[in-house]
Amino acid sequence: MAAKASHSHVKLEAEIERCRAEGHWGRLRHLAQQLLPPRPPRKTKAARGAQDAEDHGSLLLAEALLEECLKENFAKLKDSIPLSEKSEPKLGEAKQYLTNILSRGKLRPKYMTEAMLILGKLHYVEGCYRDAISMYAKAGIDDLSTKEEPLYMLRLITEAFVIKGLSLERSTNSIASRARLCEREEEVMACFERACVIAQVYLQELEKTLNNTHSRSIKGSNVTYSEFELSYFLEAALQSAYVTQLKKGNIVKGMRSLREILRTVETKSTQTFKMTAAKQLAQVLLHSLSEDCYWSPLSDPLPEFMNKEYQSYVSNLLCRRPELYSEENVYCPQDNVEEALLLLLISESMANRDAVISRAPEQQDDRAVSLRDASAVYDLLSITLGRRGQYVMLSECLERAMKFAFDEFHLWYQLALSMVACGKLEEAEHFAKMVIDLGEDAGESLAKGYLALGLTYSLQATDATLKSTQDELNKKALQSLERAHDLAPEDHQIILYLSLQLALVRQISDAIDHLQEALQLCKDDMNSLHLLALLFSAQKHYQHALDVINMAVVEYPESFSLLFTKVKLEWIHKGPEEALVTCRHMLQMWQMVYSVLQHSGSEKGSSVTETPVIKKHNGLHLTLPDAHDTDSGSQRASSLAASRLEQAMSEITMQSSTMKQGPVKLWTTLEQIWLQAAELFLEQQHLKEAGFCTQEAASLFPTSHAVLYMRGRLAEMKGNLEEAKQLYDEALTVNPAGVEIMHSLGLVLSRLGRRELAQKVLRDAIRIQTTSHTAWNSLGEVLQAQGKNEAAIECFLTALDLESSSPVIPFTVIPREL
Repeated sequence: MAAKASHSHVKLEAEIERCRAEGHWGRLRHLAQQLLPPRPPRKTKAARGAQDAEDHGSLLLAEALLEECLKENFAKLKDSIPLSEKSEPKLGEAKQYLTNILSRGKLRPKYMTEAMLILGKLHYVEGCYRDAISMYAKAGIDDLSTKEEPLYMLRLITEAFVIKGLSLERSTNSIASRARLCEREEEVMACFERACVIAQVYLQELEKTLNNTHSRSIKGSNVTYSEFELSYFLEAALQSAYVTQLKKGNIVKGMRSLREILRTVETKSTQTFKMTAAKQLAQVLLHSLSEDCYWSPLSDPLPEFMNKEYQSYVSNLLCRRPELYSEENVYCPQDNVEEALLLLLISESMANRDAVISRAPEQQDDRAVSLRDASAVYDLLSITLGRRGQYVMLSECLERAMKFAFDEFHLWYQLALSMVACGKLEEAEHFAKMVIDLGEDAGESLAKGYLALGLTYSLQATDATLKSTQDELNKKALQSLERAHDLAPEDHQIILYLSLQLALVRQISDAIDHLQEALQLCKDDMNSLHLLALLFSAQKHYQHALDVINMAVVEYPESFSLLFTKVKLEWIHKGPEEALVTCRHMLQMWQMVYSVLQHSGSEKGSSVTETPVIKKHNGLHLTLPDAHDTDSGSQRASSLAASRLEQAMSEITMQSSTMKQGPVKLWTTLEQIWLQAAELFLEQQHLKEAGFCTQEAASLFPTSHAVLYMRGRLAEMKGNLEEAKQLYDEALTVNPAGVEIMHSLGLVLSRLGRRELAQKVLRDAIRIQTTSHTAWNSLGEVLQAQGKNEAAIECFLTALDLESSSPVIPFTVIPREL
């Protein structure tokens, strides 16, 4: 009989421990009642044992009552609103139980410590922070061991440390000494970091326990592990350390804490928290850390950051540590954008998995929270992928969000913009119309919807091949942009794109009028200044255009787009010599940008996954060849020019794309600079210098259509028409829509006597770009050579009409993006 009673007692104790560990407070109240005696005991030895059982039952009952009260008042806890005994009967009852237990002092030391830990939590929720700190000091939490302790004890210790830290934070106003305040802040961080470590150990051990008993449920309860939720204090324990560090500006320590949290083996209960942590780390990487200061997750920060910030408060006495994922065969990001992108893609996957799709009224709050979390992730993804120009990937991510984004203007609008940016114009048009269909529900953002639709039509018109289709799409684009302007008359970006659309349909005067409005709203906008210079050039006011472009270059000295336009203007207005000076300046500017990039790359150090790269000379030297002897002023293919080109080629020539360090766009810009210089040398009939520049460009991208085209121009200037034709054909194979290539090929075919084929090629060029006055003029020359004078005259008149409103560079150089 005694053995049976003993077995029953052990079973009861095990069930109580399980309930306390897993947070089944209703069940715990029921079990605690079994420990309370039915009537007051007599003062005997047996009575003293019964009193111990009663006190133990009261302890459990107090804990259950307190936890139920906290669960009911979760929102007040998050807002730091103290609870009172008057409004919360369970709180008062729990406090009475705990006070009586401690005043009697009859329980075993272990249970007395537990009672103090629970009462300290109760003091905190009442707003009595000093009482909470005092109670934890009595419990001696700094000396408590986590080794071989039951799970519920790990939870109590976790909560004790985080509550002590929060209480100390709220008690700092009474400290006058700066030194004492620093000590208090260090003590707070020590509490938070210990709480974070023990909380992760507790949650990992809890999952192991529940996995082992997955097939069984608690007696009298159907609660499963999937319903386990983090309490307020467990959430605070996981978050407080890195949140406090980031609030204080300690970026290195905050990042280190977040990375350590993300490296721990996750549990089902921490999946949502891990998504939040990944999102917050991505925000820090994008907004608070430059590429020059980045260090990989498997390396140490820069020494100056280590000395300034790094100090760990986690005691070595914590003998239990959370399990981490293995570092074997892991991928390690190389820069902050790459790490942020990986984190956000993980968060996006989790947000989609946990999204609340149901439109049921009872799930409205859950749906709102789900949408808010997902929107934050997609906003960060838009920033991150936009930096890398990965609009296709962004549009794919946003498409996955559509399943729970019903009537959400922001996400639909982002999807439309991403599709415009990646060239999915039909899909972009469809989604932009869906945004507009929201009507007044879109509020102030409706104008942006019309702007996105207008830009989509404009881009479709540029890609269209039929003249009637181009005209129809341009008309729709203009109507949409005018509607956007009516809705937001003070939006300078809308006015800019309205002006650009007017320029594309060659309404130059109206475009200038609208652009002046945009410049009044935003005087130093680069694209507005660039477009104004192009509009002046279309009116043949080249000096005004140069003045504007020079002003823009002063504001944006590193904009190669502005500098290329400046070269064209100087070439037409002042001659190729002046333009070559600007080309030399562009090479110097490129060299400076490259040096900065190489320097920042070398400072980051190598990570365990970094592959070796071929080192180049640090003193990268780029220069254009000299086509004139400055002493005699005579034109020559000088040995000096050749030697300078050889030096440049020896230092910059790339034998393969794997040797090029930095973004591809940087190297394509260098290629364009060399080819622009080659074109200027061709204008001066300096074929050798033009050949050197072309060879420089070819060393970067040998099969580039621009390089093949320039080699064809060079062969044509030398009189090698068949070679020129072959090179133009190769260039056209790489870029079938190259209007300039078609134009040059048509002229070569005409000179070779193949005028029918020349006529076809030139008509194809006009079909692709109906506003190319050079193609119209060349077609007229071919038709005239064929004796088709009337058709030739029509072509010449069209060319004259188009030339009168043609800018030095097509208006499409202005980016149509948001």
